[in-house]
Amino acid sequence: MKNKKEEPKGIKFNFYWIYAIIAVLFFGIQILNVNTTSETSWQEFNRKMLQSKEVEKIVVVNRDIAQIYIKKEFIKRDKYKDVSKKSFGNAVNEQGPHYFFQISSPDNLEEKLKEAQKDFQEEDRVEIKYTTKKDVIGDAFSWIFPILIMVAIWIFFMRRMSGGAGGAGGQIFNIGKSKATLFDKTKVNVSFKDVAGLEGAKEEVEEIVDFLKKPKKYTALGGKIPRGALLVGPPGTGKTLLAKAVAGEAQVPFFSLSGSDFVEMFVGVGASRVRDLFKQAKEKSPSIIFIDEIDAIGRARGKSNITGGNDERENTLNQLLTEMDGFGTNSGVIVIGATNRADILDRALLRAGRFDRQIFVDLPDLNERKAIFEVHVNPLTLAKDVDVDFLSKQTPGFSGADIANVCNESALIAARKNKKIVEKQDFLDAVDRIIGGLEKKNKIISEDEKRTVAFHEAGHATVSWFMQFASPLVKVTIVPRGRSLGAAWYLPEERQLTTTEQLRHEMCAALGGRAAEKIIFNKISTGALSDLEKVTKQAYSMVSVYGLSDKVGNISFYDSSGRESFNKPYSESTAKLIDDEVSRIVEDCYQETIKLLKKHKSKLTKLAELLLEKEVIFKEDLLAIFGPRPWDKEEIKEEKPKPKKRKAKSKKDEPKQVDNAGEDK
Repeated sequence: MKNKKEEPKGIKFNFYWIYAIIAVLFFGIQILNVNTTSETSWQEFNRKMLQSKEVEKIVVVNRDIAQIYIKKEFIKRDKYKDVSKKSFGNAVNEQGPHYFFQISSPDNLEEKLKEAQKDFQEEDRVEIKYTTKKDVIGDAFSWIFPILIMVAIWIFFMRRMSGGAGGAGGQIFNIGKSKATLFDKTKVNVSFKDVAGLEGAKEEVEEIVDFLKKPKKYTALGGKIPRGALLVGPPGTGKTLLAKAVAGEAQVPFFSLSGSDFVEMFVGVGASRVRDLFKQAKEKSPSIIFIDEIDAIGRARGKSNITGGNDERENTLNQLLTEMDGFGTNSGVIVIGATNRADILDRALLRAGRFDRQIFVDLPDLNERKAIFEVHVNPLTLAKDVDVDFLSKQTPGFSGADIANVCNESALIAARKNKKIVEKQDFLDAVDRIIGGLEKKNKIISEDEKRTVAFHEAGHATVSWFMQFASPLVKVTIVPRGRSLGAAWYLPEERQLTTTEQLRHEMCAALGGRAAEKIIFNKISTGALSDLEKVTKQAYSMVSVYGLSDKVGNISFYDSSGRESFNKPYSESTAKLIDDEVSRIVEDCYQETIKLLKKHKSKLTKLAELLLEKEVIFKEDLLAIFGPRPWDKEEIKEEKPKPKKRKAKSKKDEPKQVDNAGEDK
């Protein structure tokens, strides 16, 4: 309650108000001092004023304007009521001038005045006086106004480039200040409980939080608090979320910014912001600095041939290196960086004493995906048939961000169908939507093309069924999605090591579509583009990276440092040997696939015809056509009753077969 009372109410004072008030007062004083002057002509002046002898004097200003002053004793008459008072107030305008008119030349005016006063007595005649006046205010405004406009434009652009930092009127001088957002103890509500999975990474960062809470526990034994931790991993795995949890758990000042916030068009600004950032962090120590996407400024120096070694980004990195290695061990400032491109970071940034530890945040495994799903399905209204275990098995290789997207997309799909709850089929549709793209129901496909796609996808399914180490099938469809005319969904086995035989079986499964087209139609199409790309890359990796070729030998040309080189690290003869081995491996896999499909040609045709009829088939359909896989014999015996129950049901229940197919897996 005390804080609410102390909050300022109403409009806050702005520094620019002072300039506005001064300008208003200046122009107001000038306006208040202006007299009322009316324009007239020589004829009217001569007839109404001069001949009645009521004119006190005539003053010619700058030889082109004649100003007329009326005598004080006549100014209060009714005919002068328009010029008798000043612009503001009721004061009498006795000083004048009261009237004016334009003249062609002073000589002409003198002749007219002499002719008009030829019958006047000497004391009644009016003389002409000449004067030269300068419009000081107008002249000053004419050269001050453009300068003011230029200054205003400069201030505007400086404010925009500095991001509005530093308060009103001070943005120009604060461009070198840090743009980090400070989160205090009450602004971050995320804790480690909100971060599902990432158990190994959480252990590392929990220790950092413990350093900040109980520093004496470690320093008493002679240990030193680590200066930095680098979160490394693929996009969407939760690096930034983990940093938020550190901020919420540590309950210390937390400075958050991106690596691009240091980059500016002005020389020296990046280094200045780094100095200011660490200065603020030291003043509020113990504290944490979180730099997201640190590769924006941490890229290795000296790699680019275009820019010199003294460019702005390298100056910023040099200052960051100095600050991280410069502050004392007891200052209580820990730097946390996050990047998905650790291979391009400068070695000096990764050495001990700067980023003391690198925390790898990998894609979640099966159990971690289950924990992530449990977090993201909490806000959803779920049906009873939604099984988190099943969903986690259906999403291998998904990151935490992908899983969050699946849950959100499933809710949107259910709402689009006017459902009250989110069902399992909605989750499966969401997975299909994310992996394959939007379903194109109105895409025009000829019967010949549709038949080709059906046999192509049936070829993939057949080979994967009869190859022991190929990924198990989930479903096959010839409904166009995204850029593809058909697709097959597999459930790859989660393994850390892959043998040569496993790689060859995966390549055979990928070539199954091209081989089926060749066997059935005796011609091939361009539909195998993605398959051929995958197989070619995999074959080159086997030969030149993993050393799985007998002819090339146990040699790897992989460069883990990530340094790009224009020259190949091997000779032309070795390059030819690699190309020959890749061609041999791919051709051997293709011939093996052809042989397998010819052996099961009748079953392949039956599966393709069923696919043309239903457009979507599942594992139960393959069990009915091919029978159980030899290496899955025990598993299929246990789960065999489920497909039999489904056979007696109508086509309306087909979506549920997706669930059973997934559960069989």
